[in-house]
Amino acid sequence: MTTIQIPDTKIAREATELVRDQTTDLVYDHSRRVYHWASLQGRNRDLSWDPELLYVAAMFHDIGLGEAHHASGRRFEVDGAVAARDFLRGHDVAEDSVRRVWTAIALHTTPGIPEFMEPEIALLTAGVEYDCSLHRLPRHQPRAAGRGRGPAPPPRLFKRRILQSFTDGIAPKPDTTFGNVKADVLAHYVPGFRRGDFVETILNSDWPE
Repeated sequence: MTTIQIPDTKIAREATELVRDQTTDLVYDHSRRVYHWASLQGRNRDLSWDPELLYVAAMFHDIGLGEAHHASGRRFEVDGAVAARDFLRGHDVAEDSVRRVWTAIALHTTPGIPEFMEPEIALLTAGVEYDCSLHRLPRHQPRAAGRGRGPAPPPRLFKRRILQSFTDGIAPKPDTTFGNVKADVLAHYVPGFRRGDFVETILNSDWPE
């Protein structure tokens, strides 16, 4: 069984504690698994990445779904990216590293772009996609090593529960789903939701023909 080492650093430990306190058990365990899937994909692709930065990105990637961010008016991905940025700056992390984590979180639901960027950015999206069952799972699943408990396996009804978490996090700001995959969530779970239409937006703009 493949072993994935969780970073044993002050930043990683404090990120764990912060996210543990501010998210549900479902989101917390999902975030831990995302780090493991992302690391496994990094090994499979023979990439070189910073484990601490990838871990922080994984832990913060869904924190923007929380109630504290419901009135922000921003995409939940941006809220998570900003929270991670502020956390890392509070630990005097170099700005290029902060940028990579911010971008990784902000783009983690935008397929087709992250895979061509720095490893931490590409791998966060890969980890999210694997834990949300968007790819066939590897035969050998990762096992945790090092400080802290390993990732809990996806709980029963995980698919429905994570979709409910998405709905709860983005329903208060439906306009932020324009042009992204979370519009699919609200279309399924929020009665009366009407997704924005790019073509209609252009045709109905104030510009003359």
